Amino acid sequence: MASSSELRRRFADALWREGAITRPEVAEAFATVPREAFVTDGFHGRDGTWVAPDAGNFLDAVYTNDVLVTKVVDGRATSSSSQPSLMAAMIEALDLTPGTRVLEVGAGTGYNAALMATTGARVTTVDVQPDVVERAAAALSRVSATVDLQLGDGYAGWPAGAPYDRVIVTVGVAGTSPLWLDQLAPGGFVLAPIRHAGHHPVLRIAPGPDGTVHAVGVCPAGFMSAAGPLSAVYPGAHPLGGAPLPPPAVSHPTRFDPPLDVFRYHDMWFALGAWDARTSYAQTPDSAGNGGCALLDETSGGGATIWPDGAVDGSGPHAQMYAERASGLVDRWVASGRPAVPAWRTPMTLDGEPANPIWVPDDWRLAP
Repeated sequence: MASSSELRRRFADALWREGAITRPEVAEAFATVPREAFVTDGFHGRDGTWVAPDAGNFLDAVYTNDVLVTKVVDGRATSSSSQPSLMAAMIEALDLTPGTRVLEVGAGTGYNAALMATTGARVTTVDVQPDVVERAAAALSRVSATVDLQLGDGYAGWPAGAPYDRVIVTVGVAGTSPLWLDQLAPGGFVLAPIRHAGHHPVLRIAPGPDGTVHAVGVCPAGFMSAAGPLSAVYPGAHPLGGAPLPPPAVSHPTRFDPPLDVFRYHDMWFALGAWDARTSYAQTPDSAGNGGCALLDETSGGGATIWPDGAVDGSGPHAQMYAERASGLVDRWVASGRPAVPAWRTPMTLDGEPANPIWVPDDWRLAP
């Protein structure tokens, strides 16, 4: 059986070969920090089964490119170790150098903070859940990581450690707290998974010299959602979706052979969300857990689902109209050159709860 250090090195090499890691210092961090030290009580795999630390496949399961859910409340995941390829993409997008001051909102297991600290960054991480902070503190101590771990409300950031060169958010949010921007050093930016059309693509958000705030797309992503003002639903936001649509009454044929892979599918999904405010996520009628990009009508629970092969299924009393609308959006994406998430830009506007506002995307446009 391979040792932890061997598995870590193989895992880092695999992420490098796949293109998830492109910077040597990030590869070295993944090869150095033992992920199992942050899930010593076990975890839920993606299929929901519990993987205990004494299981024969424990280390193999730890060193897979998958999320490890460590806490579930009322059937909803509330803490996890994120998918390593996504962690790597976000860490690389921070452009860290030794001494970079980072605020992480959402400590989780502490693994992401340890990875950043291993690159030489000065990391402060904050989480609102006391038990999560306690376990993360024990894990960080186990691996001798130098991280400033704090219990607090993520919306407030951590002003005692400001200013920060970077803020990274590791939980899905509806928008950016103004307090994070207030705590940035000149030239700094926020990297956050902002709710968009039923998922949470990662955006880079930065203040301008004139008080404006702008965002650019970074990469597709999926995160568990935050609670409180960071998850506020505001006028003009995409519908939350999720419920199964009725059986299809109208079907439009496939367009893509082979079908889009998961990354290109989410590129298309992002574009549809930028162009149509009714874009969200919906499940199939059989509620088997399958689902995808959908346009949801405003009254009946119907709409249209758009699949990776470009096929469109319309359902409900307005099935024909929504199927045609969805097909037109797919055609528009193709005619626009199939833009990826990083091709998009938007100004931000303040919205959300009046007492705790958030900066939210206002008008997505393709970069010229």
